[in-house]
Amino acid sequence: MKAADVRSMTPDQLNDELAKLKKEQFNLRFQRATGQLEKTARVKQVRRDIARIKTIAAEKSAGNNA
Repeated sequence: MKAADVRSMTPDQLNDELAKLKKEQFNLRFQRATGQLEKTARVKQVRRDIARIKTIAAEKSAGNNA
């Protein structure tokens, strides 16, 4: 997911995407613990996507309050 894609989303879309990614992260942690995880790089990718969404959401909310 690119930062430009995230910036074009509405706050509701950001929250939905964040919830989806957190659920995926939870499932990936379970797969890793049980030894069923095949795409190990996906864990890092999801973690960074979550951080990217949180950062841009904070920037948007700070911009609206200023």
